[in-house]
Amino acid sequence: MAKRSNIVFIMPDQQRADMMGSYGDPSAKTPNTDRLAAEGIQFENCICQAPLCMPSRASMLSERYVRDHGVFQNSSVVQPTVPTFVQALRDAGYHTVQTGKTHLYTHLPWSADEHMNSRAHILKDYGFAETHEIAGKEATLRVDSIYTDYLRKRGLLDDYRTYLASRNKHTLEEDPNLKPATAWNADPLPLPLEAHMDVWLGDYTADWIRSYDRDEPFFLQVGFGGPHDPWDAPVEALEAYGDPEITMPGSFEPPEIPEDGPLSVFLSVFTEYCDTDTMTLEAIRKARRAYYANMMMIDESIGKIIAALEEKGELDNTWFVYVSDHGEMMGEHRMVKKMVFYEPSVRVPMIIRPPGGMEGKQVEDLVDLFDISATFRAIAGAQMPSSHAQSLLPALEGESVAREVAISEAYGVAMFRTATEKLVVYEDTGEAMQFFDLVADPLENDNLVGKGVADDRIEALQARYARPFLSIRPVRPHRSMVERKVLAKNTFFLPEAVFSE
Repeated sequence: MAKRSNIVFIMPDQQRADMMGSYGDPSAKTPNTDRLAAEGIQFENCICQAPLCMPSRASMLSERYVRDHGVFQNSSVVQPTVPTFVQALRDAGYHTVQTGKTHLYTHLPWSADEHMNSRAHILKDYGFAETHEIAGKEATLRVDSIYTDYLRKRGLLDDYRTYLASRNKHTLEEDPNLKPATAWNADPLPLPLEAHMDVWLGDYTADWIRSYDRDEPFFLQVGFGGPHDPWDAPVEALEAYGDPEITMPGSFEPPEIPEDGPLSVFLSVFTEYCDTDTMTLEAIRKARRAYYANMMMIDESIGKIIAALEEKGELDNTWFVYVSDHGEMMGEHRMVKKMVFYEPSVRVPMIIRPPGGMEGKQVEDLVDLFDISATFRAIAGAQMPSSHAQSLLPALEGESVAREVAISEAYGVAMFRTATEKLVVYEDTGEAMQFFDLVADPLENDNLVGKGVADDRIEALQARYARPFLSIRPVRPHRSMVERKVLAKNTFFLPEAVFSE
C-alpha cells in the first residue's frame, strides 16, 4: 500500500491577499510562500465566511455558515456535538496536531493561574489528538501558554506584556498612566527577533516535525499570531526588511456614512474603533512597513518548516496549504483591522501545493474559505455527515470549482458577493446596507444603495441569494452589534427568521 501523504495547514492571522508577493505586491518579501504558489495552485478570489477571527475559524472547523454555527462575533463556541473536519481526518487515520494559535474558543477572562494546557480538552473534543496551543498577541496579555513559559524563562515576559498593554485600547481604563493607544500605531516590539511569537513558532514547529516518529500520516495545523495587530516587528526585523517603496492604499477616502440606519451604526462604530479621524498616510506607511516585516518573519518560519520536512525526507509526501482567516484593511478607506465587508477585509489568500509540487497556476474562480476543509477531507478520504463546503481538488486538474455566490457574515450583517457585484444586508431586517459594482468600482468607493441607479440589481441579489439564505433563522447568542451600537456582547438572543420562502 502506498504511503499516505501528510498535510501541513499554515494559517496566519489577518493576512490580506493582495499584499503578498505571489499575489503581485512588490513590497512583500515572502520567497517561501511565493515558492509554494509557484509549485501549486493559487486562488485569486477566495472569500472568508466572516471578516473576524472566531466566526471564520468556526466556519472552517464545522464547514458551516456563521448563520448555522452561531459564532457570529469573537465569543461563543462551536458546540462539541457539531461534527468537525478535524474529527473526520482523525477517524480516517491521520494523527491530528496543532501548533500555535487556534482561537476556537474565547481566551478571556481567565484567572491569573490558568494555562492554555488546561484547555487542551476543548481542542481534543474538536478532533486534535495532540495540541501545542498558544494565544494570539492580544490575549497573551493575560493568558499563559507554552510561549509565555518560554518568555518567562528568558526574563522577557514582563517586557512583552508591558508592550501589549500599551498597544491595547481595552487596558486604558484599567491603567490611567498608559497613554491613549491608537489603532494604527506600529511601534516595534522591544524583544530580540528570535523571541517574537511567529519566529518562535517556526522553530517550535520545525522541531516537532523533526521529532515525529509515528506510523500514521499527520495533519499539522500551524497557527501564526501575525500579521494580526499590533504590528510588532522588532527593530531587527524592520532593519532586515529595509525601507523600500511601500505599496499604499488604493483609496484613502473614508467610507460613506449615512445619517441614520444600520449602515450608519455599523460604520460609525468601526471608524471610531479604527481611529479614522486621526489616521494619516504617514501613519499607514509606517504600519504597512511593520505589516510587511511581520509577513517576512512568518515567511522565514515557513522556510524552516519546509527545511524540516526536507530533512525528514517528507517534503515530496506532504500537501502544503496556506490560507488566512480574514484580511486586513491596512488604510483602505482610512480604516485598519477587519470586521467590515470591503474586499481587503474579506478576500484572503489560498495556496495549495500538492506533494512534489506542480506547474504553478492561478485560478480566478470565486471560492469560499471553508472549502479548504472539504479539500482536506478529500485528500484524506474522510467523510462528514453534512457540509456546506466543497472540495477544491478538481481545480488541480483544470476543472471549475467556481461558486455562484460567496457569503460572509459577522455581527448580524451578511455579505453576498458574486464575481461582479457585492450586496451587504442587515440580517435582522434584510435591509440593504451597501451595494458595489466590483467591475466599475473595484475600490468600492461608491455605495449605490439609495441612489436609484442600481435598485433592480440590488433586488435581484436580494431575491436570488439574501432572502433564501436568511429564510433560515440565524443561531445567534447575542443581539446584533447594530442593535446594541457597541462591539460588546450581551445576553442570549435568538432572532426570528427575516424572510420566508
